[in-house]
Amino acid sequence: MTDPAYSVFVGLAACRASQSSEREENMANSASNREEPPLYPVAPLGIIALEGAEELANLIDHHIWCRRHRIAEDDPDYMRVFGSQRDSFLVATRIVRFANGEAKALVEETVRGYDVYIITDMGNYSHSFKMFGLDCPMSPDDHFQNLKRTISAIGGKAYRLTVIMPMLYEGRQHERQTRESLDCAVALQELEHLGVKNIITFDAHDPRVQNAIPLSGFETLFPTYQMLKALFEKEKDLKLDKDHMIVISPDEGAMKRSLYYASMLGVDVGVYYKRRDYTRVVDGQNPIIQHEFLGRDEDVAGKDVLVCDDLLSSGGSLLDIAQDLKGRGAKRIFVAVTFALFVSGLSQYQAAYEQGLISRVYATNLTYRRPELSQMPWFVEVDMSSFAAYLVDMLNHNGSISPLFDPTAKIDGLLRSYQGR
Repeated sequence: MTDPAYSVFVGLAACRASQSSEREENMANSASNREEPPLYPVAPLGIIALEGAEELANLIDHHIWCRRHRIAEDDPDYMRVFGSQRDSFLVATRIVRFANGEAKALVEETVRGYDVYIITDMGNYSHSFKMFGLDCPMSPDDHFQNLKRTISAIGGKAYRLTVIMPMLYEGRQHERQTRESLDCAVALQELEHLGVKNIITFDAHDPRVQNAIPLSGFETLFPTYQMLKALFEKEKDLKLDKDHMIVISPDEGAMKRSLYYASMLGVDVGVYYKRRDYTRVVDGQNPIIQHEFLGRDEDVAGKDVLVCDDLLSSGGSLLDIAQDLKGRGAKRIFVAVTFALFVSGLSQYQAAYEQGLISRVYATNLTYRRPELSQMPWFVEVDMSSFAAYLVDMLNHNGSISPLFDPTAKIDGLLRSYQGR
Protein backbone atom coordinates (compact mmCIF):
# COMPACT_ATOMS: atom_id res chain seq x y z
CA MET A 1 0.00 0.00 0.00
CA THR A 2 1.33 3.46 -0.88
CA ASP A 3 2.22 5.75 2.02
CA PRO A 4 -0.39 8.60 2.14
CA ALA A 5 2.37 11.10 2.87
CA TYR A 6 4.14 10.01 -0.26
CA SER A 7 0.96 10.52 -2.29
CA VAL A 8 0.82 14.09 -0.99
CA PHE A 9 4.44 14.51 -2.01
CA VAL A 10 3.73 13.32 -5.57
CA GLY A 11 0.77 15.64 -5.91
CA LEU A 12 2.65 18.68 -4.65
CA ALA A 13 5.65 17.97 -6.83
CA ALA A 14 3.47 17.63 -9.93
CA CYS A 15 1.64 20.83 -9.08
CA ARG A 16 4.83 22.82 -8.57
CA ALA A 17 6.31 21.44 -11.76
CA SER A 18 3.31 22.47 -13.86
CA GLN A 19 3.29 25.96 -12.36
CA SER A 20 6.95 26.64 -13.15
CA SER A 21 7.50 25.28 -16.67
CA GLU A 22 9.26 28.44 -17.82
CA ARG A 23 11.67 28.32 -14.90
CA GLU A 24 12.37 24.64 -15.56
CA GLU A 25 13.21 25.35 -19.19
CA ASN A 26 15.66 28.06 -18.20
CA MET A 27 17.28 25.78 -15.67
CA ALA A 28 17.55 22.94 -18.18
CA ASN A 29 19.28 25.21 -20.69
CA SER A 30 21.96 26.03 -18.12
CA ALA A 31 22.19 22.58 -16.57
CA SER A 32 25.92 22.20 -17.05
CA ASN A 33 26.65 25.39 -15.12
CA ARG A 34 24.11 25.37 -12.31
CA GLU A 35 25.21 25.02 -8.71
CA GLU A 36 21.91 23.77 -7.30
CA PRO A 37 19.71 20.80 -8.17
CA PRO A 38 16.76 21.43 -10.53
CA LEU A 39 13.04 21.13 -9.82
CA TYR A 40 12.03 19.12 -6.75
CA PRO A 41 13.04 15.79 -5.18
CA VAL A 42 11.61 12.71 -6.88
CA ALA A 43 11.00 11.20 -3.43
CA PRO A 44 11.90 12.00 0.18
CA LEU A 45 15.63 11.62 0.73
CA GLY A 46 16.98 9.07 3.18
CA ILE A 47 20.68 8.52 3.92
CA ILE A 48 21.82 5.39 5.75
CA ALA A 49 25.32 5.37 7.23
CA LEU A 50 26.60 1.87 7.85
CA GLU A 51 29.18 1.15 10.56
CA GLY A 52 32.40 2.94 9.71
CA ALA A 53 30.86 5.42 7.26
CA GLU A 54 29.30 7.78 9.82
CA GLU A 55 31.85 10.57 9.42
CA LEU A 56 31.42 10.93 5.67
CA ALA A 57 27.63 10.48 5.88
CA ASN A 58 27.31 13.24 8.50
CA LEU A 59 29.26 15.64 6.30
CA ILE A 60 27.12 14.79 3.27
CA ASP A 61 23.95 15.26 5.33
CA HIS A 62 25.14 18.69 6.52
CA HIS A 63 26.04 19.87 3.00
CA ILE A 64 22.66 18.82 1.60
CA TRP A 65 20.81 20.48 4.48
CA CYS A 66 22.65 23.76 3.85
CA ARG A 67 22.19 23.57 0.08
CA ARG A 68 18.45 23.04 0.35
CA HIS A 69 18.06 25.98 2.70
CA ARG A 70 19.80 28.14 0.10
CA ILE A 71 17.40 26.87 -2.58
CA ALA A 72 14.43 27.67 -0.35
CA GLU A 73 15.56 31.28 -0.03
CA ASP A 74 14.93 31.71 -3.76
CA ASP A 75 11.97 29.33 -3.99
CA PRO A 76 9.69 29.34 -0.91
CA ASP A 77 7.52 26.64 -2.51
CA TYR A 78 10.45 24.25 -2.30
CA MET A 79 10.09 23.80 1.45
CA ARG A 80 6.44 22.80 1.06
CA VAL A 81 7.30 19.70 -0.94
CA PHE A 82 7.11 16.68 1.33
CA GLY A 83 10.57 15.39 2.19
CA SER A 84 12.48 18.31 0.71
CA GLN A 85 13.76 19.39 4.12
CA ARG A 86 14.22 17.72 7.49
CA ASP A 87 16.40 18.35 10.50
CA SER A 88 18.54 15.50 9.20
CA PHE A 89 18.25 13.17 6.23
CA LEU A 90 20.00 10.39 8.10
CA VAL A 91 17.91 7.30 8.76
CA ALA A 92 18.55 5.49 12.05
CA THR A 93 19.81 1.94 11.57
CA ARG A 94 21.94 -0.44 13.59
CA ILE A 95 23.55 -3.85 13.42
CA VAL A 96 22.78 -6.24 16.27
CA ARG A 97 25.43 -8.89 16.94
CA PHE A 98 24.90 -12.25 18.58
CA ALA A 99 27.49 -13.96 20.76
CA ASN A 100 28.58 -16.35 18.01
CA GLY A 101 29.26 -13.53 15.53
CA GLU A 102 26.02 -13.70 13.59
CA ALA A 103 24.13 -10.47 13.12
CA LYS A 104 20.98 -8.76 11.89
CA ALA A 105 20.23 -5.25 10.63
CA LEU A 106 17.49 -3.02 12.02
CA VAL A 107 16.04 0.02 10.23
CA GLU A 108 14.53 2.04 13.05
CA GLU A 109 12.34 4.44 11.09
CA THR A 110 10.25 4.28 7.96
CA VAL A 111 11.82 4.44 4.52
CA ARG A 112 8.66 3.53 2.61
CA GLY A 113 8.66 5.53 -0.62
CA TYR A 114 12.04 7.11 0.18
CA ASP A 115 14.93 7.59 -2.21
CA VAL A 116 17.53 5.79 -0.07
CA TYR A 117 21.30 6.18 -0.29
CA ILE A 118 23.34 3.67 1.70
CA ILE A 119 26.91 4.79 2.42
CA THR A 120 29.47 2.16 3.33
CA ASP A 121 33.23 2.18 3.90
CA MET A 122 34.71 -1.18 2.96
CA GLY A 123 38.14 -0.16 4.22
CA ASN A 124 37.27 0.82 7.80
CA TYR A 125 38.95 -1.71 10.06
CA SER A 126 38.64 0.48 13.17
CA HIS A 127 35.22 -0.99 14.01
CA SER A 128 35.06 -4.38 15.68
CA PHE A 129 32.52 -6.88 16.99
CA LYS A 130 32.49 -9.60 19.61
CA MET A 131 32.56 -13.24 18.59
CA PHE A 132 32.91 -15.89 21.32
CA GLY A 133 34.25 -13.13 23.56
CA LEU A 134 36.96 -12.07 21.12
CA ASP A 135 37.30 -8.63 19.54
CA CYS A 136 37.21 -9.06 15.76
CA PRO A 137 38.08 -6.07 13.56
CA MET A 138 35.67 -5.66 10.66
CA SER A 139 36.99 -6.83 7.31
CA PRO A 140 35.67 -5.77 3.90
CA ASP A 141 33.66 -9.01 3.91
CA ASP A 142 31.97 -7.98 7.19
CA HIS A 143 31.12 -4.55 5.80
CA PHE A 144 29.66 -6.06 2.65
CA GLN A 145 27.56 -8.48 4.67
CA ASN A 146 26.20 -5.57 6.74
CA LEU A 147 25.30 -3.80 3.51
CA LYS A 148 23.27 -6.78 2.33
CA ARG A 149 21.63 -7.12 5.75
CA THR A 150 20.53 -3.50 5.66
CA ILE A 151 19.11 -3.80 2.15
CA SER A 152 17.23 -6.90 3.31
CA ALA A 153 15.86 -5.00 6.32
CA ILE A 154 14.48 -2.30 4.02
CA GLY A 155 12.46 -5.08 2.44
CA GLY A 156 11.80 -3.49 -0.93
CA LYS A 157 9.80 -0.60 0.56
CA ALA A 158 12.07 2.18 -0.71
CA TYR A 159 11.28 4.14 -3.87
CA ARG A 160 14.87 3.60 -5.04
CA LEU A 161 18.04 2.15 -3.56
CA THR A 162 21.48 3.56 -4.31
CA VAL A 163 24.70 2.28 -2.75
CA ILE A 164 27.59 4.71 -2.32
CA MET A 165 30.70 2.58 -1.93
CA PRO A 166 33.68 4.91 -2.39
CA MET A 167 36.24 2.08 -2.32
CA LEU A 168 34.74 -0.66 -4.47
CA TYR A 169 34.44 -3.98 -2.66
CA GLU A 170 37.00 -6.47 -4.05
CA GLY A 171 37.78 -3.92 -6.75
CA ARG A 172 41.27 -5.35 -7.25
CA GLN A 173 39.83 -8.83 -7.92
CA HIS A 174 38.16 -7.76 -11.14
CA GLU A 175 39.54 -10.35 -13.53
CA ARG A 176 40.38 -14.05 -13.58
CA GLN A 177 43.94 -15.17 -14.22
CA THR A 178 43.65 -18.87 -13.36
CA ARG A 179 41.16 -20.84 -11.28
CA GLU A 180 40.24 -17.95 -8.99
CA SER A 181 37.11 -16.17 -7.90
CA LEU A 182 35.62 -13.07 -9.53
CA ASP A 183 34.61 -11.47 -6.24
CA CYS A 184 33.82 -7.97 -7.47
CA ALA A 185 31.56 -9.12 -10.30
CA VAL A 186 29.71 -11.55 -8.03
CA ALA A 187 29.22 -8.83 -5.39
CA LEU A 188 27.76 -6.41 -7.94
CA GLN A 189 25.34 -9.07 -9.16
CA GLU A 190 24.28 -9.77 -5.57
CA LEU A 191 23.45 -6.10 -5.04
CA GLU A 192 21.51 -5.95 -8.29
CA HIS A 193 19.54 -9.04 -7.26
CA LEU A 194 18.72 -7.38 -3.92
CA GLY A 195 17.11 -4.43 -5.73
CA VAL A 196 19.92 -1.86 -5.81
CA LYS A 197 19.38 0.45 -8.79
CA ASN A 198 22.61 2.44 -8.73
CA ILE A 199 26.12 1.85 -7.41
CA ILE A 200 28.37 4.88 -6.98
CA THR A 201 32.08 4.37 -6.47
CA PHE A 202 35.27 6.38 -6.84
CA ASP A 203 38.33 5.62 -8.91
CA ALA A 204 37.44 1.97 -9.54
CA HIS A 205 40.53 -0.14 -10.17
CA ASP A 206 39.00 -1.31 -13.46
CA PRO A 207 35.63 0.27 -14.40
CA ARG A 208 34.98 -2.54 -16.88
CA VAL A 209 33.76 -4.62 -13.96
CA GLN A 210 30.43 -2.83 -14.50
CA ASN A 211 29.89 -5.25 -17.39
CA ALA A 212 28.76 -7.72 -14.71
CA ILE A 213 25.56 -5.63 -14.26
CA PRO A 214 24.90 -4.02 -17.67
CA LEU A 215 21.25 -3.18 -16.89
CA SER A 216 21.96 -1.37 -13.59
CA GLY A 217 23.54 1.98 -12.87
CA PHE A 218 27.26 1.91 -12.11
CA GLU A 219 29.18 5.16 -11.87
CA THR A 220 32.84 5.66 -11.01
CA LEU A 221 33.94 9.22 -10.26
CA PHE A 222 37.38 10.75 -9.84
CA PRO A 223 38.74 13.34 -7.37
CA THR A 224 40.93 15.06 -9.96
CA TYR A 225 39.61 18.58 -9.47
CA GLN A 226 39.59 18.36 -5.68
CA MET A 227 43.10 16.88 -5.69
CA LEU A 228 44.53 19.67 -7.83
CA LYS A 229 42.69 22.30 -5.79
CA ALA A 230 44.26 20.95 -2.58
CA LEU A 231 47.67 20.79 -4.27
CA PHE A 232 47.48 24.42 -5.41
CA GLU A 233 46.27 25.62 -2.00
CA LYS A 234 49.16 23.91 -0.23
CA GLU A 235 52.01 24.35 -2.70
CA LYS A 236 52.23 28.05 -3.57
CA ASP A 237 55.39 27.91 -5.70
CA LEU A 238 54.70 25.29 -8.36
CA LYS A 239 55.82 26.15 -11.89
CA LEU A 240 53.37 24.47 -14.23
CA ASP A 241 55.42 23.90 -17.36
CA LYS A 242 57.43 21.10 -18.95
CA ASP A 243 60.73 22.50 -17.74
CA HIS A 244 59.80 22.43 -14.06
CA MET A 245 57.25 19.65 -13.50
CA ILE A 246 56.37 16.14 -14.65
CA VAL A 247 53.60 13.65 -13.85
CA ILE A 248 54.66 10.07 -13.18
CA SER A 249 52.48 6.97 -13.50
CA PRO A 250 53.67 4.31 -11.03
CA ASP A 251 52.55 1.51 -13.38
CA GLU A 252 50.77 0.96 -16.67
CA GLY A 253 47.41 0.64 -14.91
CA ALA A 254 47.56 4.25 -13.72
CA MET A 255 48.59 5.63 -17.10
CA LYS A 256 45.18 6.95 -18.15
CA ARG A 257 44.82 8.88 -14.89
CA SER A 258 48.35 10.29 -15.17
CA LEU A 259 47.83 11.32 -18.79
CA TYR A 260 44.79 13.37 -17.79
CA TYR A 261 46.69 15.12 -14.99
CA ALA A 262 49.61 15.83 -17.33
CA SER A 263 47.36 17.10 -20.12
CA MET A 264 45.54 19.49 -17.81
CA LEU A 265 48.76 20.76 -16.23
CA GLY A 266 50.51 21.10 -19.59
CA VAL A 267 53.48 18.95 -18.58
CA ASP A 268 55.07 15.68 -19.72
CA VAL A 269 54.27 12.25 -18.33
CA GLY A 270 56.54 9.36 -17.42
CA VAL A 271 55.78 5.77 -16.48
CA TYR A 272 57.24 2.89 -14.48
CA TYR A 273 56.55 -0.75 -15.04
CA LYS A 274 56.69 -3.38 -12.33
CA ARG A 275 58.95 -6.36 -12.88
CA ARG A 276 57.33 -9.18 -10.90
CA ASP A 277 58.30 -12.65 -9.75
CA TYR A 278 55.51 -14.77 -11.19
CA THR A 279 56.81 -17.93 -9.50
CA ARG A 280 55.66 -16.74 -6.05
CA VAL A 281 52.57 -15.24 -4.41
CA VAL A 282 52.98 -12.96 -1.39
CA ASP A 283 49.99 -11.26 0.29
CA GLY A 284 47.77 -12.34 -2.58
CA GLN A 285 49.93 -11.09 -5.44
CA ASN A 286 53.17 -11.74 -7.28
CA PRO A 287 55.90 -9.74 -5.50
CA ILE A 288 57.57 -6.83 -7.29
CA ILE A 289 61.25 -7.38 -7.99
CA GLN A 290 62.07 -3.96 -9.41
CA HIS A 291 60.47 -0.77 -10.73
CA GLU A 292 61.79 0.16 -14.17
CA PHE A 293 61.51 3.75 -15.39
CA LEU A 294 60.68 4.07 -19.08
CA GLY A 295 62.51 7.31 -19.63
CA ARG A 296 65.76 9.22 -19.19
CA ASP A 297 67.32 10.90 -16.19
CA GLU A 298 66.99 14.30 -17.84
CA ASP A 299 63.22 13.80 -18.02
CA VAL A 300 62.95 14.28 -14.26
CA ALA A 301 66.18 16.02 -13.22
CA GLY A 302 65.49 19.30 -11.40
CA LYS A 303 61.72 18.95 -11.72
CA ASP A 304 58.87 18.67 -9.24
CA VAL A 305 57.15 15.31 -9.64
CA LEU A 306 53.48 14.42 -9.15
CA VAL A 307 52.94 10.65 -8.74
CA CYS A 308 49.29 9.66 -9.22
CA ASP A 309 47.58 6.41 -8.27
CA ASP A 310 44.23 5.10 -7.07
CA LEU A 311 45.36 3.23 -3.96
CA LEU A 312 48.21 3.42 -1.46
CA SER A 313 48.18 0.09 0.37
CA SER A 314 51.46 -0.35 2.25
CA GLY A 315 53.02 2.38 0.11
CA GLY A 316 56.25 0.48 -0.38
CA SER A 317 56.09 0.65 -4.17
CA LEU A 318 55.61 4.42 -4.17
CA LEU A 319 58.59 4.85 -1.84
CA ASP A 320 60.75 2.69 -4.14
CA ILE A 321 59.73 4.92 -7.04
CA ALA A 322 60.41 8.07 -5.02
CA GLN A 323 63.88 6.82 -4.16
CA ASP A 324 64.59 6.03 -7.81
CA LEU A 325 63.31 9.45 -8.91
CA LYS A 326 65.50 11.19 -6.35
CA GLY A 327 68.45 9.21 -7.69
CA ARG A 328 67.66 10.64 -11.12
CA GLY A 329 67.75 14.19 -9.77
CA ALA A 330 64.06 14.89 -9.10
CA LYS A 331 63.37 17.99 -6.99
CA ARG A 332 60.20 17.56 -4.88
CA ILE A 333 57.93 14.52 -5.01
CA PHE A 334 54.20 14.81 -4.37
CA VAL A 335 51.99 11.73 -4.15
CA ALA A 336 48.28 11.96 -4.99
CA VAL A 337 46.08 8.93 -4.25
CA THR A 338 42.35 8.46 -3.85
CA PHE A 339 42.64 5.96 -1.00
CA ALA A 340 45.53 5.97 1.50
CA LEU A 341 45.38 2.81 3.63
CA PHE A 342 48.92 2.63 5.08
CA VAL A 343 48.41 -1.02 6.02
CA SER A 344 52.00 -1.24 7.28
CA GLY A 345 51.83 1.90 9.39
CA LEU A 346 53.21 5.41 8.95
CA SER A 347 56.78 5.03 10.17
CA GLN A 348 58.36 4.38 6.78
CA TYR A 349 56.65 7.45 5.28
CA GLN A 350 57.68 9.63 8.19
CA ALA A 351 61.25 8.44 7.68
CA ALA A 352 60.99 9.11 3.93
CA TYR A 353 59.76 12.63 4.64
CA GLU A 354 62.60 13.30 7.06
CA GLN A 355 65.09 12.01 4.47
CA GLY A 356 63.62 14.27 1.81
CA LEU A 357 62.31 11.48 -0.40
CA ILE A 358 58.73 12.77 -0.40
CA SER A 359 57.35 16.24 0.21
CA ARG A 360 53.64 15.55 0.54
CA VAL A 361 50.97 12.85 0.27
CA TYR A 362 47.49 13.93 -0.82
CA ALA A 363 44.58 11.55 -0.19
CA THR A 364 40.80 11.84 0.08
CA ASN A 365 38.53 11.33 3.08
CA LEU A 366 36.48 8.73 1.20
CA THR A 367 37.75 5.91 3.38
CA TYR A 368 39.02 5.49 6.94
CA ARG A 369 42.28 7.22 7.83
CA ARG A 370 44.42 6.44 10.84
CA PRO A 371 43.80 9.16 13.48
CA GLU A 372 47.52 9.95 13.75
CA LEU A 373 47.67 10.63 10.01
CA SER A 374 46.18 14.09 10.49
CA GLN A 375 49.21 15.04 12.62
CA MET A 376 51.76 14.15 9.96
CA PRO A 377 53.38 17.23 8.36
CA TRP A 378 53.56 15.45 5.01
CA PHE A 379 49.88 14.46 4.77
CA VAL A 380 47.08 16.56 3.25
CA GLU A 381 43.47 15.40 3.41
CA VAL A 382 41.37 16.15 0.33
CA ASP A 383 37.75 16.66 1.36
CA MET A 384 35.25 15.01 -0.99
CA SER A 385 32.13 15.41 1.15
CA SER A 386 30.74 18.47 -0.66
CA PHE A 387 31.21 16.75 -4.02
CA ALA A 388 29.49 13.58 -2.76
CA ALA A 389 26.64 15.64 -1.29
CA TYR A 390 26.07 17.42 -4.58
CA LEU A 391 26.02 14.05 -6.33
CA VAL A 392 23.38 12.67 -3.94
CA ASP A 393 21.25 15.80 -4.17
CA MET A 394 21.33 15.84 -7.96
CA LEU A 395 20.30 12.18 -8.12
CA ASN A 396 17.51 12.77 -5.63
CA HIS A 397 16.21 15.52 -7.93
CA ASN A 398 16.69 13.35 -11.04
CA GLY A 399 19.15 15.94 -12.28
CA SER A 400 21.95 15.20 -14.70
CA ILE A 401 25.28 14.27 -13.13
CA SER A 402 27.15 14.32 -16.44
CA PRO A 403 29.09 17.50 -15.54
CA LEU A 404 30.60 15.65 -12.57
CA PHE A 405 32.33 13.19 -14.89
CA ASP A 406 34.24 15.85 -16.80
CA PRO A 407 35.81 18.49 -14.55
CA THR A 408 37.93 19.89 -17.39
CA ALA A 409 36.31 23.34 -17.39
CA LYS A 410 36.60 23.69 -13.62
CA ILE A 411 40.23 22.56 -13.66
CA ASP A 412 40.98 25.01 -16.44
CA GLY A 413 39.56 27.84 -14.34
CA LEU A 414 41.56 26.61 -11.35
CA LEU A 415 44.77 26.65 -13.41
CA ARG A 416 44.16 30.17 -14.71
CA SER A 417 43.52 31.38 -11.18
CA TYR A 418 46.71 29.73 -9.85
CA GLN A 419 48.94 30.93 -12.66
CA GLY A 420 47.51 34.45 -12.54
CA ARG A 421 47.82 34.96 -8.80
